[in-house]
Amino acid sequence: MNAQAMSPNEIKNAGLVALAKALGPVGMARFIQQYDTGAGDYTRERAKWLDQMSLDEIIAAIEKRRNYRETGPRAKES
Repeated sequence: MNAQAMSPNEIKNAGLVALAKALGPVGMARFIQQYDTGAGDYTRERAKWLDQMSLDEIIAAIEKRRNYRETGPRAKES
């Protein structure tokens, strides 16, 4: 394939095929996610929802998440 003669869309498609072949579909998706810049203003949005929570509520939410990770459906069996 001559990349010089390919359109940007053709290059993108060839790259996706190569990624899928080398990494599999899940690996390809994970690779692409690393380069997704997202949208919006995370800092501003974070400030809005954090301003609505007390420190005790934030700590409780963290503890709840930790406990779920340890005991939830995906927790490792001992």
